[in-house]
Amino acid sequence: MSQVDEGGVALTGQGGLLPELVKAVLERGLQAEMTGHLGYEKGDAAGRGSPNSRNGTSTKTIATEVGDVDLAVPRDRNGSFEPRLVPKGSRRAGGLDEIIISLYAGGMTVRDIQHHLQRTYGTELSHETISKITDAVLEEVTAWQSRPLEEIYPIVYLDALVVKVRDGHQVRNKHAHIAVGVDLDGIKHVLGIWVQAGEGAKFWAGVCAELRNRGVKDVLIVCCDGLPGLAEAIEATWPSSTVQTCTVHLIRAAMRFVPYADRNKVAAALKPIYTAPTPEAAETALLEFAESDLGRKYPPTVKTWENAWKRFIPFLEFPPEVQRIIYTTNSIESLNFQLRKIIKNRGHFPSDDAVIRLLWLAIRDIEDKRARKRAKDKGKPPTQRTAPPRLVEGATVHGWKQALGALALHFPDRLDGYLN
Repeated sequence: MSQVDEGGVALTGQGGLLPELVKAVLERGLQAEMTGHLGYEKGDAAGRGSPNSRNGTSTKTIATEVGDVDLAVPRDRNGSFEPRLVPKGSRRAGGLDEIIISLYAGGMTVRDIQHHLQRTYGTELSHETISKITDAVLEEVTAWQSRPLEEIYPIVYLDALVVKVRDGHQVRNKHAHIAVGVDLDGIKHVLGIWVQAGEGAKFWAGVCAELRNRGVKDVLIVCCDGLPGLAEAIEATWPSSTVQTCTVHLIRAAMRFVPYADRNKVAAALKPIYTAPTPEAAETALLEFAESDLGRKYPPTVKTWENAWKRFIPFLEFPPEVQRIIYTTNSIESLNFQLRKIIKNRGHFPSDDAVIRLLWLAIRDIEDKRARKRAKDKGKPPTQRTAPPRLVEGATVHGWKQALGALALHFPDRLDGYLN
């Protein structure tokens, strides 16, 4: 350790202190395994006349978190020794795979990970090896994407991310849709991730059929941003469901045609529409805006509200406790904001499966990091806790008890059987 302090010995990399410690521990462990396999210690007279014995060692290099390590693996004459500490065919020590998966979930590409491992740990892994490690996660993703779901979700949020995916010889923009369901306890769950590859109505019909096959018998309200074909697919699968256009998305879409100089004025003029107490009052407010100077100046803004009117007014039929929850898809947009930071430097994805794999890993990684921070704050007074709450998965909707009561009054025939 004094040599390390003086700079004479590196901690990691070839010849470093930690790789030598790892080498010593692993080789002692392998020798202990061989002793257990043969039934006697090296040089023990009990081994005389034994049908099997030690037969020297073979050299093997494995990649570890602290660099490549050259091991002397013991052999037996019968060739029956199967080490468990460093299994045959294994070229990586436990822990390195987890590091690679974590780096991948953080947004690094396979080649970025390859350079990072070589630069920081002195470990050289091929592009193919790292790809195999990340591809192995697909089994977990597939199991997660096909897991059974609850019979009813009172509220489901849907939002999308734009991702670049290679399609043949071209790179195309696709939408990765994320569905978040709120269960009867008010807890949010990411239900699935789908990359839209076909036409809207056909695509959403497939998504709804998948959710139905996974056990979802009913959805009360679906809050989304006016995705084409979604309403029709929802109504075909769950005829009694209400499709609600996200009010924040609607306002953004209407403001797209307004220059910066008039944005504050138009925003103030639109507020009476979505804060109206009843659908009739909201319609009156829209007519007044359409006939105003601003409405005549920006007819596309008026048209945006008129086109979305059928999917906007259900929002006004609910009490404030429910309105606060279905007003916007912000609960899922906060997740998308974090995911965009991860995918922005990746360029494009090689396939739709690669998109789903990374987003799933990123969601899991985000929640794990937040959980570790909360664990550090455990035991501190509430005023001294700085750890963030759950982002989406496992988070509880604020004011859910009051909202559930209002939903039970609004949908008595659909909720009573689940609440009793």
